[in-house]
Amino acid sequence: MPQLRLGTRGSPLALTQAHMVRDALCARHRMSPDDIEIVVVRTTGDKVQDRALAEIGGKALWTKELDRALLNEEIDFAVHSMKDVETIRPVDIAIAAMLERADVRDRIIGAESVETLPQNARFGTSSPRRAAQLRYLRPDLSILLFRGNVDTRLAKLAAGEADATMLAAAGLERLKRPDIGRPVPIDTMLPAPAQGAVGIECRAEDAAMRDLLAAIDHAPTSRCVRAERALLAALGADCHSPVAALATESGSSVQMRAMLYATDGSERVAGDASAGIGDTGFAGALARDLLNRAPPAIRSLFAG
Repeated sequence: MPQLRLGTRGSPLALTQAHMVRDALCARHRMSPDDIEIVVVRTTGDKVQDRALAEIGGKALWTKELDRALLNEEIDFAVHSMKDVETIRPVDIAIAAMLERADVRDRIIGAESVETLPQNARFGTSSPRRAAQLRYLRPDLSILLFRGNVDTRLAKLAAGEADATMLAAAGLERLKRPDIGRPVPIDTMLPAPAQGAVGIECRAEDAAMRDLLAAIDHAPTSRCVRAERALLAALGADCHSPVAALATESGSSVQMRAMLYATDGSERVAGDASAGIGDTGFAGALARDLLNRAPPAIRSLFAG
């Protein structure tokens, strides 16, 4: 009889990440895989595939059903791709741990690079961040809505619905498909905040579960991703806001780069900041600096 119930979305990538969490817990606590039941919870974001996420409720469409199952004690903890977790979480739910971050880059499929895309190429993406970055780099591109899991998007590309698309390198690696596409350098396209990180949530009041999960937390990943999420919170960013950010640790300091874009890619503002590990204020300072320097077309996209 399973002792714990782990909630997850049902996509191949989500299930892979759930197994990663289960394996990490088993290795750390000498548990058997049979002690942890993986419970699939179908989310609204999985059901609705023909509209942009921002039009139908944003990132909460990936989390609200899992949140409900968690708070109703139908599951004991839940696994998420951290970039899909809305910035403000319910007070009754705690982000208890993160696994070590994987490759943060995007991978382009259908071309060798953004620069070598044919003139006026059709590019499929559902990400406001990727769309704005691509329009900034290549104003000639035609951006088309591409939603669905990895196989769905690759099938759309193979069917000729677009000339190229982009997927997160971390997801492709976890699905054992690291050779699909070409990595896009970070200097070309800064990733989404929290990209490449897997997070685990539980009920805030469940001290035993929090302790169990804390043992598999990768502290540098957790600190960097929480800094990126603090930036989003300070910006007042939502699923419509084209924002890219990456925090990294080096020695005793953490550095963060961030860029905000106009939706049409016509303008961009960039900045960076650094602080000692444990400093929680620098993300807010960077957000204020970016918004102070942002033109109206960008500032209007943020509530910070």
